[in-house]
Amino acid sequence: MAKCTLRKALPQEISICLDILSSGREFQRAQGFVQWADGYPDSATVEKDLLSGDGWFLCVDGVPAGYFYLGFEGDPSYPLIRGAWHYEGAYAVVHRIAISSAFRGMGLTGETFRLIGEEARSRGVDILRIDTLEANLRMRHVLEKHGFAYCGTVIQSGGDRMAFDKKLK
Repeated sequence: MAKCTLRKALPQEISICLDILSSGREFQRAQGFVQWADGYPDSATVEKDLLSGDGWFLCVDGVPAGYFYLGFEGDPSYPLIRGAWHYEGAYAVVHRIAISSAFRGMGLTGETFRLIGEEARSRGVDILRIDTLEANLRMRHVLEKHGFAYCGTVIQSGGDRMAFDKKLK
């Protein structure tokens, strides 16, 4: 397999981030659902990710293949979960994860989660949280395959999202 690494995306790379997210949006539509409505995530959202240092690339042999938000400051909607988190304490939150169509089918989402886990552990954090639309069957499968467990429902972008968490080993 190619060498996969994570690195923070830089503000001058916003167009690469937006291209990858657009590819993810198209992939969602091809599967028959829309988690990211037209225009989301927009350039202002991604710019905020990049300026805060929370926008990341998954790189394959040094080339950006995926984009995601990885934050360590919590998510304001997560304390309002309808249900219960399995693990309490400091956590890393993953949002806006997408793989470029040029790299799809290589098992990169699993590799992304493995590397995200390493980054979180390096910061002393051993819990990951993420949410997705109920209709996003592929992401739900990926999350369960990689050890995430369903916890309940949170509100994101004005709608219900299935919330998952995972304790890192």
